[in-house]
Amino acid sequence: MRRTSTLAATAVLTPLLVLGLAACGQSTGGATADAQPESGPVTISYGIWDKNQMPAMQKIADEFHAANPNVTVKIQVTPFKQYFTTLQTAAAGGGAPDVFWMNGPNVKLYAANQQLLPLDQTISRAKLDLAKYPEALVDLYTYDGKRYGIPKDFDTIGVWYNKALFDAKKLAYPKDDWTWADFQSTARALTDKTKGVYGAAAPVEDQAGFYDTIPSAGGQVIDAAGTKSGFDSPEALQGIEFWTSLVKDGASPTVQQMTDTSPGDMFKAGKVAMYWNGSWAAVEYNGVPELKDAVNVAPVPAGPKGQVSVIHGLGNVIYAKTKHQDAAQKFVGFLGGERAAQIQADAGAVIPAYEGTQEAWVKAMPQFNLKAYVDEVATAVPYPASKNTKAWTTLQTDLLTKVWNGEADAATGLKDLATQMNAALAKEK
Repeated sequence: MRRTSTLAATAVLTPLLVLGLAACGQSTGGATADAQPESGPVTISYGIWDKNQMPAMQKIADEFHAANPNVTVKIQVTPFKQYFTTLQTAAAGGGAPDVFWMNGPNVKLYAANQQLLPLDQTISRAKLDLAKYPEALVDLYTYDGKRYGIPKDFDTIGVWYNKALFDAKKLAYPKDDWTWADFQSTARALTDKTKGVYGAAAPVEDQAGFYDTIPSAGGQVIDAAGTKSGFDSPEALQGIEFWTSLVKDGASPTVQQMTDTSPGDMFKAGKVAMYWNGSWAAVEYNGVPELKDAVNVAPVPAGPKGQVSVIHGLGNVIYAKTKHQDAAQKFVGFLGGERAAQIQADAGAVIPAYEGTQEAWVKAMPQFNLKAYVDEVATAVPYPASKNTKAWTTLQTDLLTKVWNGEADAATGLKDLATQMNAALAKEK
């Protein structure tokens, strides 16, 4: 699921709320050894945010109940815009769902404040093989050497393109082994100012943008420990200038144009020929009659250090203060297994994280080259995150917008961003 909207919607935790979270979890975080089976019927809650996935989640819950008659799972759907605010309040008050969805920007914060149960025992009890999930996702849900989330699904980034606009210019469709140079030259060739058509959209976009091109150039947004910015490197500069050069050359709309009309809407209207977007877009485009057979997707182009997409995905976690730890562990173990993944795959809404179950998703929309998204897992890098991701992504958006607009030199702007980001990261220690 797209993380840009996540970051915009995730509330910034004040020191008081952070202390509240920490205080709530001090006595329970990490206490997995005392889980005892309950003798009578138990009802546990499962918090999710996507109503479109409710049918698949309900089927999983029903099959789990059939195998565990004493445990009933009640699913709670909270709209995404309110999800983390509601979860914050519930966790601070001791009333979060027993099991709930978690994402990359927030997992380390909740784990550090002892709101999540370490899942090492859960993994062992369910005999889950972590090698069955993308390594980058397993790493994303690991904090301080412990596993706090079992990967549920994943998304990578691809380049969607309008076939008619390519045909009009007699250009070949993108190949799986294309490069940055191919992308940029194609974007320029597709641009037709007389018709108001741009070859590509180059918005100030992290997940479907510079979070991909920076590692493709050999750089990183944040180090593996989540303590140091990588924006002040020559490689990061390359990854940013890949985008800003498109705006400067007129092959992309300006920031103001993309503020007035979203680049996604421009693409759907046939005014942008190529648009970087996540695997989540497949369901949307498949549902629009005018787009269903008019667009297709290619993998991201290879940069100086190869073809790299950022990978993100949801994880299933257990609330540290659950009163039904045994039942919660059993349910999360089931959620992490092949059968639950297959149910998700058959539903077609997301790419399941469990190895070998993605084919059903690919086949669900055969007109699209969806295999491109799955193949990118092999070289994908984890979504950049720290204990308080939101603190520096706000800086990131503000400062990089100035670079995109030409208000700041790219090299200077990136050094300034790295300095301010490092200051924000230092406060997390």
